[in-house]
This record gives sequence, structure tokens and C-alpha cells, in this order.
Amino acid sequence: MLNIAFMEKTNLKKGIVFALISGFCFALMGIFVRASGDLPFFQKTVFRNSMALIIAASALFAKAKKNPQVLRIPKGSLKYLIFRSIFGTVGIFGNFYALSKMNVSDANMLNKMSPFFSLLMSFFLLGEKPTAISIISLVTAFTGALLVIKPSADIYKMAPALAGFAGGMGAGFAYANVRKCHEFKVEGYLVIAFFSAFSVVAAIPFTIAYFEPMSAKQVVLLIGAGTAAAGGQMGITGAYFNAPSYKISIYEYSQIVFSALLGLIIFSQVPDCLSIAGYVIIIGTALVVFILSNAKKNRETASGKSDAGERGAEKNDAGKTASGENLPEVKEAVNEEATDEGKRSC
Repeated sequence: MLNIAFMEKTNLKKGIVFALISGFCFALMGIFVRASGDLPFFQKTVFRNSMALIIAASALFAKAKKNPQVLRIPKGSLKYLIFRSIFGTVGIFGNFYALSKMNVSDANMLNKMSPFFSLLMSFFLLGEKPTAISIISLVTAFTGALLVIKPSADIYKMAPALAGFAGGMGAGFAYANVRKCHEFKVEGYLVIAFFSAFSVVAAIPFTIAYFEPMSAKQVVLLIGAGTAAAGGQMGITGAYFNAPSYKISIYEYSQIVFSALLGLIIFSQVPDCLSIAGYVIIIGTALVVFILSNAKKNRETASGKSDAGERGAEKNDAGKTASGENLPEVKEAVNEEATDEGKRSC
């Protein structure tokens, strides 16, 4: 028991560390994207996802040497791969445009609306019945997002925030389709490679049409963005490999903290009061959902252990009954029967 408890504790710590590494890497990606200057976001997408494609494809083909089946797209899963790629591309376009035009932490906060939109899409795509908590959390998080967006009559001024919000929505819808792909047992690296290739192909025509010459510094920064994004993807994969989502999902919001600190240090960006209030509402809502999910999971686990204990006790009692233990009345009846039989034989 001690060894099992220690393993679980160690794995949870690893999961948290990986989640924090992922948060830092994704925050660093945002910094690189912003530092690369006023390049078209299509152009930035090509660089960012080309790196992800190279890394994912390399891992996929390395795995295919041992098991060629990982390259197979299971029947019925293609449409979900396409939907994942379409929504994911919308997500990255919106996020990169927002990163180029507004505070890095604000842009990343709007992108972190994705879990709430994933809940919404899961209702339509996966048939998951929404609970009162999920509905309230979605409405509350949306209220927090409005504080970051700061609605006004000036649509041009609002455009970056609206793009960031749309990016979070696209990412959330994409994650719901990833879950659907998982139901069909699509290889994870194939999902990443498919999306990366799709988004690069979608961005290339716009990149050609609106191409801006880049300096060596900008090329290095965009390569850094792609590398940091790959690190973030590996980190989140490692996190969920070592611990269940209900225990570590809240740590993904560490990206906002890292983004705010890096934005302050590198760009002297300070979120205004309304944005900070929005952060508190969105992260606070995610924290409440996290705590309630943990409590529910713990109750289910405790109930499962209790049921297992009762079944074990029943089996133990049945075993004792079969062996004649713990049943004095049976022993007594047997003894009396034996005595009567002895008397009759005499």
C-alpha cells in the first residue's frame, strides 16, 4: 500500500511539473510571436506549425516502424480529424492575431476560454448532458471574457480581442473533436501532424499573397515560437500521461501567470484593472469547477472502494460458510446430528 501511494504521489508531482513546463513554453511561444513584429499572422502560423509538423511527423513515422497501424485513419474518424483541423486553424489564426495586437497575457487569457467552449461542443458532438455547474461556469467565464474584451462601438479597436475570443472558441471546439478522435483510437501524433499540415496548407496562399520580407532575427524568433509550442505540446502530453485531467487541469492556467510576468519584463505590459478582474473571474471559475470535479471523483472512488469492500466481505463470509467457520449454529446442528446418528447406530 505504501509503495502504491508513493507512486501515485510521485506521478501527480510529475504531472504538475509537466503542466507547469507546458504553461511556460506556451507563454514563451506568445512572447516570440509578439517579438517577431508586425508580420501577417498567416506567415507566423506557417513557421509555428511547420515546426510542429516536423516534430509530430518524425515521432509518428518512428512509431510506425514498430507498428504501421498508427498511420491508419480508422473508419468514421476522418471527418472529426478535419473538423479538429478546421477549428484548430481558426483557433491559431485568432490567437496569433491577438498576440500581435494586444497584451500577451490578455490574448492568452482569451485563448484559455477554450475549456469552456469544449464543454459546449461536447454537448452537441459527444452527446454529453450539460450539468448546472457547466452552464453556470460557461456563463460566468463569458462574463470574465467581456471584461478582457471591453466591448465598445469601435469595432476596429475591439478586433484583436474579438479575434482572441474566436481563437479560444476555435481551440475549444477543436479539443472536443480531439476527444472524438480518441474514441476512434486515432494515434495522437497523427492528430497533431494532420492538424499541423492542414493549417500550414491553409495559411500558405495568404502567406504568398501578403508575404512580408523577414530579417534573420524574425526568422529565429519564429523558429523559437515553433520550438516553444512543440515543448508546450510535449509538456501537456507528459502531464496527462502522469496524472488524470481532473487533478492537473487547473495548472494549465499557469500560462497566464508566466505570460503576465514575461510581458511585464520584456514588453513592460501591465494588464489594466478590468483585464485583471476578468482573469480572476475566469481562473476562479476554472478553479471552482476543478475543486467540484475532484470532490465528485473522490466520492465516486470512495463509493467504489466501499462497494468492493462489501463484495469482498460477502465473498469472505461465503468462504467461511463453506469451510464451516464463523457459523456456530451450523456446527452445533452438525454435532447434534452426529450425536443422534451415533445413538441410532448403537
